[in-house]
Amino acid sequence: MRVALRRDNISENEEAHTTDGFGISRSKQRGTNRTEMKPAKDVTATRCEELLSVLKARFDKNMNRHKNLEWSKLQTKLEANREKLSSLSEMERTGGEPDVVGYDKTTGEYVFYDCSMESPKGRRSLCYDREALESRKEHKPKNNAIDMAAAIGVELLTEGQYRELQKLGEFDTKTSSWVKTPSDIRKLGGAIFCDRRYNTVFVYHNGAESYYAARGFRGSLRF
Repeated sequence: MRVALRRDNISENEEAHTTDGFGISRSKQRGTNRTEMKPAKDVTATRCEELLSVLKARFDKNMNRHKNLEWSKLQTKLEANREKLSSLSEMERTGGEPDVVGYDKTTGEYVFYDCSMESPKGRRSLCYDREALESRKEHKPKNNAIDMAAAIGVELLTEGQYRELQKLGEFDTKTSSWVKTPSDIRKLGGAIFCDRRYNTVFVYHNGAESYYAARGFRGSLRF
């Protein structure tokens, strides 16, 4: 494992209350600069159609990510699961560009990863988890990766899943992404993240309370 340490970024812009086109409510808690995200339980028929159109275009453009899978079968399953569509809409809205990367024949589940070339823009400048966020005495970021992933309805990629993703393209060549950290590392105060440089995937460590403008996280969604 290659490791590198980086200095904390202490600047952050506050976000006002907004509601995105898919009905996701975002608001800054009074007295803090932590952003609460409340995914809608459903999406409108119009927004559903728009999202499916975006997903289909990405599916068709990147067939190397999902060889032997048919869009028509995937679409049927998506249309029957509005809760997952809500999660996909938030993955999309925050810059993740989700796409299908596999199908689990055992469970009958499709697997989506965030496939944006760089770490999703709407999920950067986050420390690792709530414990790390609350440990900071000042210059707290707006949120943390674990809570934000839970609000979206996804799981952080593991190191193994991140390496699988990198076999499908060249991701995070200018940014980095938090990945799910083993408990024995986290209990000692650390967290791990990955990037791609020099045509090689690197794994690093930082204090879990650190956050950077060029580091976000990538999620996985199964259904």
